[in-house]
Amino acid sequence: MEDTVLVVNCGSSSIKLALFDGKHQKLASALAERLSQNDAFAHIDGDQQSIPLKPGATHDEALDAMVGAFRDRKVMASLPAAIGHRVVHGGEAFREAVLIDDGVVSAIEDCAGLAPLHNPVNLAGIRATLALFPGVPQAAVFDTAFHQTLPKRAFLYAVPEAWYRNWGVRRYGFHGTSHAFMAVEAARLLGRTPATTSVISAHLGNGCSITAIRDGISVDTSMGLTPLEGLVMGTRSGDVDPGLFDFLRSKGVPADEVHRVLNQESGLLGLSGQTNDMRSLCELADHGHEPSQTAIDVFCFRLARYIGAMMASFRYLDALVFTGGIGENSARVRQETISHLHLMGFELSEELNKHHGEISDGRIESADSRFPVLVIPTNEELVIAREASRLAGAAGPA
Repeated sequence: MEDTVLVVNCGSSSIKLALFDGKHQKLASALAERLSQNDAFAHIDGDQQSIPLKPGATHDEALDAMVGAFRDRKVMASLPAAIGHRVVHGGEAFREAVLIDDGVVSAIEDCAGLAPLHNPVNLAGIRATLALFPGVPQAAVFDTAFHQTLPKRAFLYAVPEAWYRNWGVRRYGFHGTSHAFMAVEAARLLGRTPATTSVISAHLGNGCSITAIRDGISVDTSMGLTPLEGLVMGTRSGDVDPGLFDFLRSKGVPADEVHRVLNQESGLLGLSGQTNDMRSLCELADHGHEPSQTAIDVFCFRLARYIGAMMASFRYLDALVFTGGIGENSARVRQETISHLHLMGFELSEELNKHHGEISDGRIESADSRFPVLVIPTNEELVIAREASRLAGAAGPA
């Protein structure tokens, strides 16, 4: 058995695989997309040759093909020492990553109602790798675990208490693996320890969330019972008035259709009518497409409002951190967002922001800024690999 770790991240119609060595250096990665559709495809990153998938390939079939491709190309010569899985929703059952057994699988199933688009496919990946790699220790790393430190004032909704007691209706938060990585990396860049570092972490990608991390732990976050609450996202609306459901029902729109549209046809896509890709939106806006500029404006203003809201959780603040595909790569989004926060003392350096902090150890604030502003590339796969290694005893402590 090699001293390697395989990381599995199953999305609703995709799988990402990554293989790490014993020192947690990435050896290879692969991606499958459009699963269960006729044009399903997969490939190993950096490899021009695609991985053959039959039309309508399932998660199980794609995972089997991807592992086979790793073996055929001698990337994976033997069994890995551990396997780590991203699991979106752990409810209140999991405060940290755990080794997978029948009880863990059952608990993940119980949370499926809270993440119906994610937990079932996360389980499909777990079951497939259990069959492919019998006897190899496997770990579940939960998006929600990092946020289990939220105080009641932050996680309770103002609804009948019995809803929480009987059905677990509360705010759980997501992207916890990324935010946990930000807590550690921001502390390192600032020359501090995580336990003495307080940051606002903005994870901005197709899914977006923001978290108040005080002294290394999550104390408030934007996502709620499901990943729909909070910021404007690629295709998700973020916050809306719950009365919208009654209003649209009066117009003849059923609740399941409202739910589908709010998750799949809203956010940047809904506002622009064109795309959920921020790069494309910026290009369209620069060519005079007003709805695309409006989408950017709404996205940035909502983000700035949430940054302001997160300030309520701090006695002091060490930095504001941007991460995720948009957060790391869009100087325009960072600049427009910070333009709403002058009253709080945030100021950016145009030059450092243009270079995404790459020439300044992640720092992009100006000399006049009250607080540091950082750009830190996220690495959720690395966190999962470290946790799987730690739990399996295959490598040193994470």
